[in-house]
Amino acid sequence: MDQTRIKQILSSPNDVEVTYNGVSVWVDELNEDGRTATVHLRGPLEERTVVEIRELKEES
Repeated sequence: MDQTRIKQILSSPNDVEVTYNGVSVWVDELNEDGRTATVHLRGPLEERTVVEIRELKEES
């Protein structure tokens, strides 16, 4: 995924499914470096992780 699509997802009112290593995640923010994003697992756990945006995939 790229910066532009991450920004679109963050500003979208729709629920866009994104996965990281096959696991569904919420994208919390695009980090200042423009190469990473902060995400957390969908569900009750709120643990946040920083990942490379190129490793995120949009599910359709």
